[in-house]
Amino acid sequence: MRTDIEFRTEDGVLLRGWHYLPGNGGPWPTIVMAHGYSAVKEMYLDCFAEVFAAAGLAAIVFDNRNFGASDGEPRQEINPWRQIEDYRDAISFAQSLPETDAGRIGVWGSSYSGGHVIVLGAIDRRIRCVVSQVPLISGHRTARRLIRPDLMTKVERMCAEDRRNRYKGEAPGRIPVVAPDGPAALPTPDSWRWFEETGRMRAPAWRNEVTLRSVELFLAYEPGAYIAYVSPTPLLLVAGLGDHLTVPDVTLAAYEQALHPKKLVTLKGGHFDAYIAEFDKASAAAREASSVLSTCVAAWRAAFPWMPSLDASDGAAQAQALRVARRIGEATDAAPPGRNTAI
Repeated sequence: MRTDIEFRTEDGVLLRGWHYLPGNGGPWPTIVMAHGYSAVKEMYLDCFAEVFAAAGLAAIVFDNRNFGASDGEPRQEINPWRQIEDYRDAISFAQSLPETDAGRIGVWGSSYSGGHVIVLGAIDRRIRCVVSQVPLISGHRTARRLIRPDLMTKVERMCAEDRRNRYKGEAPGRIPVVAPDGPAALPTPDSWRWFEETGRMRAPAWRNEVTLRSVELFLAYEPGAYIAYVSPTPLLLVAGLGDHLTVPDVTLAAYEQALHPKKLVTLKGGHFDAYIAEFDKASAAAREASSVLSTCVAAWRAAFPWMPSLDASDGAAQAQALRVARRIGEATDAAPPGRNTAI
């Protein structure tokens, strides 16, 4: 069951999206979801939300500010820290609804927002589980994998010139999100194919441009720095072994920095296969990880039987869980025998 929703952020921007419910009744554990770099909710977020709803989980799905159905200016500008605050406001909105079990909130993010939910898991203890799919871990390292050094110098000059122009009161400069050739924010062939095809087939509201300031903010964004602080909140990380956009070696290295309870699922394909070719595996992993909300941590207790209680109402248990997680992380890089958390 899906209804349209809208809610205001703390700074007054109206965000719009969908509210999925498993059925009548409730209150339901709820997943808060938004898309990645420039993408809008019609780009397969409905498919993930439907999987959650079928498993007995509600979902709040919204367009990021400045994109799609949501308000916000300047249009097509991506500020990761604003988007993180908007997630937090979406959680507050979800908790205000009678259909929501306010003590059982999870977050799901993919690509750019996969980085956001890592930050959120570290800073917002209202969150009871985190699902991070093919996440951005490091803007600095990712950009230098995607852009040749000589072209990086050109990008930096473009951003500097844009800053000077904005200071003079001019409109922000813009760059394509994707392109078959030439400059683009996401300069990989699979990015061009996925955005062009998905925008045409499913998401007419998507626009192929972002501000240059969005690129500058991308270069400075380091969500992986927060991954060790997500614990004791359960973390699922989904990585694509053929990912050319958020490359797997960086993602897997970040996973090793995360503390328990954590779980890794690997996909064989690239960045965008999580939405289509390997959707069943990616969505099933997210559904199972999020079952911590509907089972009051029974699922994660089964997966991690040596972990203490993760009851958010029990501060002593939370502290004990964090101490144990840190000891595990310090003692070994591998899970104990018979307790391998990688799939």
